[in-house]
Amino acid sequence: MVEKRVSIKLLGEAKEDYLKLQEIVRQEREKGVTSSFHQTLLRSIESKIALLKSNYDYGTQIPKKLVPSKYLQEYDVTNLWKVDLSGYWRMIYTLKQPQREQTEVDILLIWLDVLDIVDHKKYDKIFGYRKK
Repeated sequence: MVEKRVSIKLLGEAKEDYLKLQEIVRQEREKGVTSSFHQTLLRSIESKIALLKSNYDYGTQIPKKLVPSKYLQEYDVTNLWKVDLSGYWRMIYTLKQPQREQTEVDILLIWLDVLDIVDHKKYDKIFGYRKK
């Protein structure tokens, strides 16, 4: 039986946005705020990350012909996936499998790189969707 290990890393803007969101939530909690959009979004991101650790292809795969040049140029992606978050936000990620070493025959390593955490408006802009 092959053991799967999934390593999740937030890159670029996704990492910056996630850290900012954590700080906003920390400040809200210090002020006694127990429920807010920011807290809901952070919980949503963290629950999806936990889900992706056990089921890395949980999200919706984006067809190769629809992958925006932004991700091709910045990250040299060969696949792109999205996960819906609360409040119509999206988390965009790619899957990578590093070269296997002889000693890792029974371990399948998967790298999951989160590339963006965006609201619906920014998502539509990145993917070239327009309002009707």
